[in-house]
Amino acid sequence: MLVELLALVVVILLVAYHWATLHYNFFKDRGIQYDKPYPFFGSMIKMFLRQQSMFDIVVDLYNKGDGKVFGIFEQRKPLLMIRDPELVKQITIKDFDHFINHRNIFGVDSEDPHDMDNLFGSSLFSMRDARWKDMRSTLSPAFTGSKMRQMFQLMDIVAKEAVDCLKRDDIPEDGIELDMKDYCTRFTNDVIASTAFGLQVNSFKDRENQFYLMGKKLTTFTALMNLKFLLFQTAQKLFKALKISLFDKKSTNYFVRLVLDAMKYRQENNIIRPDMINMLMEARGLLNSDKPKSSAVRDWSDRDIVAQCFVFFFAGFETSAVLMCFTAHELLENEDVQEKLYEEVAQVDSDLEGGQLTYEAIMGMKYMDQVVSEVLRKWPAAIAIDRECNKDITYEVDGKSIEIKKGEAIWLPTCGFHRDPKYFENPNKFDPDRFSEANKDKILPFTYYPFGVGPRNCIGSRFALLEAKAVIYYLLREFRIVPAKNTCIPLVLNTSGFQLTPKTGFWVKLIPRK
Repeated sequence: MLVELLALVVVILLVAYHWATLHYNFFKDRGIQYDKPYPFFGSMIKMFLRQQSMFDIVVDLYNKGDGKVFGIFEQRKPLLMIRDPELVKQITIKDFDHFINHRNIFGVDSEDPHDMDNLFGSSLFSMRDARWKDMRSTLSPAFTGSKMRQMFQLMDIVAKEAVDCLKRDDIPEDGIELDMKDYCTRFTNDVIASTAFGLQVNSFKDRENQFYLMGKKLTTFTALMNLKFLLFQTAQKLFKALKISLFDKKSTNYFVRLVLDAMKYRQENNIIRPDMINMLMEARGLLNSDKPKSSAVRDWSDRDIVAQCFVFFFAGFETSAVLMCFTAHELLENEDVQEKLYEEVAQVDSDLEGGQLTYEAIMGMKYMDQVVSEVLRKWPAAIAIDRECNKDITYEVDGKSIEIKKGEAIWLPTCGFHRDPKYFENPNKFDPDRFSEANKDKILPFTYYPFGVGPRNCIGSRFALLEAKAVIYYLLREFRIVPAKNTCIPLVLNTSGFQLTPKTGFWVKLIPRK
């Protein structure tokens, strides 16, 4: 009996090994240089063992290759890493019709329009082909320059309130220590609450408000959540059969009810509000609008509308906050940059006579733009971008023909390009002058793309930039940013999970200006 049991175990292990390594000759058979994968883990074993951050893994994989393409493995899945800017341009611009979609990571499923378990699968990020084009064209007007000007008035109020909450009479002269990540997520939470959901929330005064707590629960990737996400990628059908939700069910249901109740109330009372819910309701023909109909009414489900608000919150809550945190960290490590930026802030404040910051004023801050651009180069929130081929195509690369077939995936390693000394001299140095008027045109096209590239780039990039700049403006106006006791210098990234964060967190010390 024991022998039979051992034999069964051996057979199961052999079958599992064969399944895990089935595609590991993918690049070898095509004569493409590749990273030797580990069974079950592919090229990402150091992330599973918590030896290295995902950011550092991508940079190392990028540096392993010496040609225009390099093969890597995401567990079992072969990914063709693109290492040449001209090839990036070819794929994302010229041959975009071959690479319209992201990979189907979240299991796009439109069978049941009322199934809210997989909102990411119905979001703009995951939508495919004509449905993506239709939703993108509907949402794009929400992020034009004129709409950003309107939204900035709200952002500015929230940003000023956020900094005013730090200004207390009892602040010691040597300053206060601040968990920058907590601070910035509260700010992004309040901005998104209004611009996407039509809510007025102050997470600095009401620190335990439900909107913030639910959002934080959704966007915090615990070790269990990371494992769940990795398993979901390889066993989507099993997750669906067992009715296992990728995200916290209680938090997801909260946002679903929030949007659906808002839609019902607005439709019954014909309430018009300049936010994302309103725009989606108009497109679906649920509101009486004085505006002329520019296109046909969209046949979208409740899930489609909820999903766009959900993913806007998810992206805005975390990634915008990370941009602000890294900006604050680089300013405390680079005092000369902070001083130069403060001079610009002080000049703008003087020009405004201490009044409210305006859209025109923030857009005119050239050094602020240089600083934020350099933060995005050194610490891009999207460390890599994927595309899935939907029509076979062949490229001549490194002296050989490489065919990319329908269903195969390519990877654009953003942080690899951004940290390549061939394109950015001394790439680990924080140098905003790379983006000065004199130097920015020297940056080779398609080597810098913090918000993606081509028609499928990030729709909310302007929004994220305005948020970050507004917070940094008010912080610098009132405080000097210096290292705190727990500040991570030199900055070493946390090796657990996908999120970009220092080992000891984003701690800063704020010293009031005289």
